[in-house]
Amino acid sequence: MAFESSLSASIVRPPLASASAPSMADSLPNINFGFEELRDRMTKFTVRFDDFIEKGRKRVLEERNQFRMNVAELHEDQRMRKKDIEIITLKSNTHAQTLQKEAQETAEMQSAIAAVTSQRDARASDRDRVRSQIAETQKLVNQRLEAQQEHARHLDSQARFNMPELDFWQDYLCLRIEGAGKADRLKFVFSHLDERDWEKEALFELGMGKRDYEVLHCRPKLDTEKVDGVLDKLNESRDLGEFLKEMRQLLVESMK
Repeated sequence: MAFESSLSASIVRPPLASASAPSMADSLPNINFGFEELRDRMTKFTVRFDDFIEKGRKRVLEERNQFRMNVAELHEDQRMRKKDIEIITLKSNTHAQTLQKEAQETAEMQSAIAAVTSQRDARASDRDRVRSQIAETQKLVNQRLEAQQEHARHLDSQARFNMPELDFWQDYLCLRIEGAGKADRLKFVFSHLDERDWEKEALFELGMGKRDYEVLHCRPKLDTEKVDGVLDKLNESRDLGEFLKEMRQLLVESMK
């Protein structure tokens, strides 16, 4: 370089001459240090360095802005993920509650089905039992109806004998049969009991509402033990003719 050649020349300079000698400045060679070139190079370097710094600053700003954008996106993504997690958690809780409710409803439905099945079975059993009872009742009704029909046939066959027999007892015992005001009572009125007054009457009422006959009223009043004895015979033998004869005899005795 020119700068290095100048420096080498200055190093090998001869010693100073005397005063009468020519001036050193006059004897110095014309050295070109290359300042203009250096200045130009420094200027170019400065431009390149400033451009590098500017680009670096822009790159740093861009990277910082990009980093901020990335951080903002990450925060937004995190917020969205958190929101999504909350929604999923809510849906999961709702789904769990729905499953629990459905399980409870299923258990209730199964319990109701079991109760209905039990009721159906009980009603089927009751139906069968009622059918059996109906069949038994119908059989009993048929038996009683047949017995009543047989009894009606017997009464029809016996009816032709009843009126002559009734006339016989009325004439033979001086007896008159009347109603006593109730469906299950008959009044038996006797006359020709007292020799002093053949028209004087005596009576008793016979209750037929129960299995055993009862003497409910007498006029004149009779001895209770004797009446009970006559009733016992009637309830055992069912011989109404003999009962009427004995009751007439009691009435005759009471009027003496």
